[in-house]
Amino acid sequence: MNKEEQVKMRFRDLYNKLAWLNKLKMEASFKGYTPSEVHCIENIGRNVDSNVTKLAESFYMTRGAISKMTKKLIKKGVIESYQKPDNKKEIYFRLTEQGQVIYKVHEELHKEFQERDKSVFEQVTEEQFDSMLSFVEKYNRHLDAEIKKKGINIKSE
Repeated sequence: MNKEEQVKMRFRDLYNKLAWLNKLKMEASFKGYTPSEVHCIENIGRNVDSNVTKLAESFYMTRGAISKMTKKLIKKGVIESYQKPDNKKEIYFRLTEQGQVIYKVHEELHKEFQERDKSVFEQVTEEQFDSMLSFVEKYNRHLDAEIKKKGINIKSE
């Protein structure tokens, strides 16, 4: 196996281990919500004036899929839709009180996960961080270009 394959495999292993470790706590804390729904709640909580288009871009999902998810979240009472007085065409989302509770629990879990992994990141130098970030950004740009080549325009679907 060459180094490129090793890097990809280790990224996949790393992601899978993180997902597995975090999944147990997340499922216990968010019964009745899918991981996508929880991350949608997080995104709406972090970003003012979230709408279907912004959410679709953020999640690399179609607007139709986001529409379906936001309808479920409205039905569950964790988000609500609103319009601005000067723009009656666009529909935006914000968290309800119940949504704020889920958002805060999610933030606390992220802090707990960061604390768990802190010992590793404390050993990483600035140079190493810069190098890793540079690689991830390059790979991301490459994948964006490949997606565009395939004619898949997720950002405006």
